[in-house]
Amino acid sequence: MKLPKTRFTFCPTCKKHTDHKVAEAKKKTRGSAHPLSWGNRLRPKLRGRIGMGNNGKYSKPPGGRMFNKKSSKKVDLRFECGVCKKQHIAGKSWRARKVEFKDVRA
Repeated sequence: MKLPKTRFTFCPTCKKHTDHKVAEAKKKTRGSAHPLSWGNRLRPKLRGRIGMGNNGKYSKPPGGRMFNKKSSKKVDLRFECGVCKKQHIAGKSWRARKVEFKDVRA
């Protein structure tokens, strides 16, 4: 998917429409995005308990569950305001295999 390098959109900090630089950010992993979720708090406890009884979904082998794997990831776009240099994220993300930015004013 081809996207423009700049976009004229609303800046929540300036509270007006300005030119924004568009960049794709690296998606966070589930562990760093939700560090206090139940699964991330449980895993260190399981490490010391390996070999003692049934650990639920963690006793199953790693393969075999994901048979319909998606071929694309969600795009995580960041907009940087040209006036105040603050960044904000896009409201809605969508799926794309590859995102490249093109220069519109060429």
